[in-house]
Amino acid sequence: MKVSVLGGGHGCFAAAIDMLEKGHDVTWWRRDTAACARLRELGELNVKDWRGKRRVPVGEARGAIRLADDLGRAVREARLIVIPLPSTTHESLASQLAPHLADDQVVFLPPGTFGSYVFAKAMADAGNRARVAFAETGTLPYLVRRHGENDVVISAYATRLPTGVFPANAAQWAFPVLKEGYPSVEPIEDALSGALMNAGPVIHPPLIMMNAGPLEHFEAWDIHNEGTQPSIRRVTNALDAERMAVREALGYGAPHFPLADHYASEGDEWMYGRGAHGKLTDSGDWREYIDLKAHRYMLEDTRLGLSFIVSVGRWAGVPTPVAQGLLSIASAVSGRDLYSEGRTLENLGLASLSREAMRDLLARGLA
Repeated sequence: MKVSVLGGGHGCFAAAIDMLEKGHDVTWWRRDTAACARLRELGELNVKDWRGKRRVPVGEARGAIRLADDLGRAVREARLIVIPLPSTTHESLASQLAPHLADDQVVFLPPGTFGSYVFAKAMADAGNRARVAFAETGTLPYLVRRHGENDVVISAYATRLPTGVFPANAAQWAFPVLKEGYPSVEPIEDALSGALMNAGPVIHPPLIMMNAGPLEHFEAWDIHNEGTQPSIRRVTNALDAERMAVREALGYGAPHFPLADHYASEGDEWMYGRGAHGKLTDSGDWREYIDLKAHRYMLEDTRLGLSFIVSVGRWAGVPTPVAQGLLSIASAVSGRDLYSEGRTLENLGLASLSREAMRDLLARGLA
């Protein structure tokens, strides 16, 4: 299958490698043309994961990851377009990609923060009426960090990816494409259900807000290791309970993939499988400096992801006091009104929809 990977983040490196090693024909587009040229010059990626170390070719030769400078050329004839980027990139990339999408393509946003609607709306605004499915899931398919220009360490691969499709009536033809790329994909009701599986807004805001002191004091601090203490876990559990209450109020069924399973070594398997937290901390790759005003945990998971949970809770009539409290504290820390800047139903123009109208939109799309 022809697969396009868009973006230059950690997850994009892993996705390009993963898709190639699964036997797909991979084209990789990056906005940074200088970085793209440097990768061509290097000619390979050095990969380390549970299977060991190996080299993955980059270039025009058969069996290599092909690099494309032109976005239109990169996605031409692709059945699956993977965009494992922070949701902060969605608006600009969606408008750039919209004119190039064609019939029967599937755009995968892992995770999405309801980015499926953002991309679909951009496509409609561009006047593109092609039959395209937009899918999103609850996490990046990889725990991955890049070291240097072309060294990539993948600590874990997702084993379960609960995924919703926009519009939901495209699920029948979209999921076979998704599963060919990611066999761990599990179909769920729709794209809003997929957005409310997003783990980032649950795990990261408590960890950065409740570790603000050490994050600003030490040169590097692992919020997932010494930063994850019982009091913080209790806040995370309360926040996750609000997310699940919103899901239940909207009629979405279990499993809700509670974050508590991420920390458990036994019991239900979470998105990265059992013992995922141990894999993450053992790698040492998350001992880092986090700027509380600029890091994606603040600008993506809190500003966009947490505001989305709060806004959907308001729309559904479900109180989210922990989410709202963390969002208010984060606004004070960052010096910005994160809710007003957020990916809310108000800002998406959807807050006035009735439940019936929302169900119709999720099912049929913008056509």
